[in-house]
Formats: sequence, structure tokens, C-alpha cells
Amino acid sequence: MGSKPNFTSLRVYQLSERLADEVWNIVKDWDYFSQDTLGKKLVRSADSVGANIDE
Repeated sequence: MGSKPNFTSLRVYQLSERLADEVWNIVKDWDYFSQDTLGKKLVRSADSVGANIDE
């Protein structure tokens, strides 16, 4: 079996990381209720993009 390619060098992965960072920066300024309801889901979704690229 060959080694797994380095996905972190892929442009799409780098963009997904930037997206996750931007979403986090937006959500952290929301009030508690908004963070707790929609914010957590939005952050998890944005974070999962990079994880899915890795798979």
C-alpha cells in the first residue's frame, strides 16, 4: 500500500480551513442564545468540511 497523500497541501483543504476560521470569528461575536442554538451547529458544519476532505 502507498502512503496517504498530504491533504493539507490541497488548495481546497486550505480554503476549508479559512472558511472554518471565518465562521468561528463571526459566531463568537453573537449573543449566547444564538451561539448555543445555531452557532454551534454552524461551527461544527464548517469544521467538518476539512475533515471530510481528509477522508
